[in-house]
Amino acid sequence: MPRLYPEDQKKVNKYLNSSIHRVHRKPFRPLLLLLIIAGAIAITTFIAVLVASQHGVV
Repeated sequence: MPRLYPEDQKKVNKYLNSSIHRVHRKPFRPLLLLLIIAGAIAITTFIAVLVASQHGVV
């Protein structure tokens, strides 16, 4: 990454530290994402098996 002149770096720091760029977010929880994806797959599988059994495929 190229170095900036001190006055340019001050401008960049001022821009990045402005309140519009400070977004407070909850920490990322990968296990919750995994549970949501697994739940969606389980529900989709259940619906597919239900539809297949109603049509006599299973």
